Amino acid sequence: MTFDPSPIGLNEEEAAAAFGALQPKLVPLWKSIQSFNQDAQTIVVVPSLSVDNLPVEGSLLQAYEERFLFLLLLLRQPRARLIYVTSQAIRPEIADYYLHLLPGVIASHARKRLFLVSPLDGARGPLSQKLLDRPHLIRQIRSLIPDPDRAHLVPFNTTHMERDLAVRLGIPMYGADPKFFPLGTKSGARQLFAEAGVNHPLGVENIHSTEDAVAAIKDMRARKPGIRQVIVKLNEGVSGYGNALVHLEGLPASGEPAEAAAIRERLQAMILESHAMSYDDYMQTLARNGGIVEERITGDEFRSPSAQMRITPLGKLELLSTHDQLLGGTEGQTYLGCRFPADPAYAAAIMTEAAKVGQRLVKEGVLGRFAMDFVAVRSQGGPWEVYAIELNLRKGGTTHPFLTLQFLTDGAYDAAAGVFRTPRGEEKCFVASDTLASPAYRVFTPDDLFDVVARHGLHFDQTHQTGAVFHMMSALGEHGRLGLTAVGNTQAEADAIYARVVAALDTEAQAALSG
Repeated sequence: MTFDPSPIGLNEEEAAAAFGALQPKLVPLWKSIQSFNQDAQTIVVVPSLSVDNLPVEGSLLQAYEERFLFLLLLLRQPRARLIYVTSQAIRPEIADYYLHLLPGVIASHARKRLFLVSPLDGARGPLSQKLLDRPHLIRQIRSLIPDPDRAHLVPFNTTHMERDLAVRLGIPMYGADPKFFPLGTKSGARQLFAEAGVNHPLGVENIHSTEDAVAAIKDMRARKPGIRQVIVKLNEGVSGYGNALVHLEGLPASGEPAEAAAIRERLQAMILESHAMSYDDYMQTLARNGGIVEERITGDEFRSPSAQMRITPLGKLELLSTHDQLLGGTEGQTYLGCRFPADPAYAAAIMTEAAKVGQRLVKEGVLGRFAMDFVAVRSQGGPWEVYAIELNLRKGGTTHPFLTLQFLTDGAYDAAAGVFRTPRGEEKCFVASDTLASPAYRVFTPDDLFDVVARHGLHFDQTHQTGAVFHMMSALGEHGRLGLTAVGNTQAEADAIYARVVAALDTEAQAALSG
């Protein structure tokens, strides 16, 4: 990713050195947190979408930045302070919603330890850069941190902007050092999979032009003549927005003189997953940041599971969760939501493969949360085959629903069994979406939503630890969109709660529009 150097008064070498000097502070802080001694600490949350060509701005950008408001549940710790930064101001009723989810905590006490900061800038662009461009906001955030040795920065993803923000704030960052950014690109991930011996699709890395893509597809067809479809992926695409499908059926045979020209025509007709990007825009981004060409894996049954892990400041790899991703969009490449946990038929298998890459990342010195995406396919009821396709060195779409469940129940995922259990021994499942949307939902304000949920008895019930938890509510008025995590004791119960929420919203919206 290419951004202008951040205005911190340091050159690249000096900024990297300053960041490296801060990071060891995470070790005693982590030990203190693990010991449950309730020492004072400050968490600075900056959920910046520091991603190239992500087509969101305004209320939708704000909604994405608010996905991680579940971190307000960290205020269960009585001496924790939390500074949450967003591009635009968070509505008070939305903050109060999360505070009232806190089990066993007086909401007013938690509210005094929550500080909401905003540059009041809803334009497209990374939140981290907006802060770096406003030194007075940096000073404001620093003034809210009583002890920099007892504080850390929590980003969404980590680029040089987040690193520079940590340096400006004088606190360490719980996330991968941006020097490891290449490992999380599509090209870098494929190279890691190969080195770790993890099964992954046929493909070619580090392409930057149409001619590179033509050569890659020719090579793949020579190695596998029956290949029918490939996906071109931008190195830094997220949620499927950087993907483009290319059909190869009916091309001249591999090695024939007309093959290259025919492939070039198919590339020009490729189907882009993002409607906000033209072919020319796509190829310019490919030239700038690079990408891959990869076989599209197909089968009679197709799933898209993922495995989540983290590496602690103590260098320990922890296996956190597995999910089945729900995909949609033009060609089924766009992330819409997820089910938790993943199907036990392959959950253990993908976690085993993911752990191989995780151990490699431990050796590299990577820190923080990350996830690996897979495809799982089978034909005619045979065994599932799994292929690793992406490595995301950041939080993702499965992070916020899982941590919401974990914080609300104090439970944990058993990677060997593939289930999540609460301290009471109850298993929990959920279905979550960032894309619950209807034009009719524009009639709702967040307060209207809370009213509907209360009257229909759909809110999260701490006694039974089931029900609905909402996010992305800032997108209701403009886009009629919100996010939902429906928690049940079984997957069927979670699905039923989700369906009840949708039915209630549809009914209430139609009543409001006709009333």
